[in-house]
Amino acid sequence: MVDERLTETQAEALRAELAELEGPRRQEVVAAIKKAREFGDLSENFEYHAAKNEQGLLEARIRTLRGRLDNSEIVARASGDQVGIGSVVEVEDERGETMTVEVSAIGGAGTVSPTSPLGAALLGRKPGETVDVAAPRGAWQATIRTIR
Repeated sequence: MVDERLTETQAEALRAELAELEGPRRQEVVAAIKKAREFGDLSENFEYHAAKNEQGLLEARIRTLRGRLDNSEIVARASGDQVGIGSVVEVEDERGETMTVEVSAIGGAGTVSPTSPLGAALLGRKPGETVDVAAPRGAWQATIRTIR
């Protein structure tokens, strides 16, 4: 079952994060646990509990990344004439304010998910088109200025 669509660049970013977490980060956490064990009584050892908590968070992130990569479909980066996964889109709202966003399932600053109200409204559209965005805080319109 495909949960999300990623460009090869987006998938590679997830693979790089996974490699970092499974390699150096995992080794750092194991070393921190080993060092904390040397402090003695584990029941009252803050360093040990903190390191074990960090290990749990790290392993959860690794499982999440593996799941995303295993359940994603790699798609070609969208062409410049139509919004798709990986497109960088400049939109203008009704007040004349512009914003530039990348349609991306991996998130981060300056991105919108293809399943978000704005991302879903933009997919498949072309420059010059105005789309209705049904956002939780109220509906608004966005005009597509450019697609890269």
